[in-house]
Amino acid sequence: MYPVRPWLFIGKYRDTHNLPGLYAHRIKAMLELEELEQYPGIHTLYIPTENDVPFSLKDFRRGVDFILLEHHLGKNVLIASGAGISRAVAYALAVLKEEEGLSLLQAYTLTLRQEFKALPHPVIWQSLCKFYGENIPYLEVLRKYNKARN
Repeated sequence: MYPVRPWLFIGKYRDTHNLPGLYAHRIKAMLELEELEQYPGIHTLYIPTENDVPFSLKDFRRGVDFILLEHHLGKNVLIASGAGISRAVAYALAVLKEEEGLSLLQAYTLTLRQEFKALPHPVIWQSLCKFYGENIPYLEVLRKYNKARN
């Protein structure tokens, strides 16, 4: 689990099982994309997604709205997917775009500074670009990714 912002965390599915870690980061809300885990005091939304399937625009909107609402209520939020490098990253990019007015590529660059393994699947990236009307070739994402790893 790593912070993208002091209130916004990206993690793996296994991080949803680590109660001491959740409490240490004061996580009070979770968007779960792999499997549902629930705990008292942590508001949870589960949206089952696959890594190589385009996002359902309705579910995607619901997830982003959940994160933003929880943030505006003053809660720390964890977005968790299987490995925490594609689907969860995509939701975080959307939140940064909407909350801070960043482009998707700016949001991705910021996220890479926190976790050099962050890499949305090409199909997921295309979903993001379509949703926000940004035409950013996946090659640009790969360039940023490779630069961060070197």
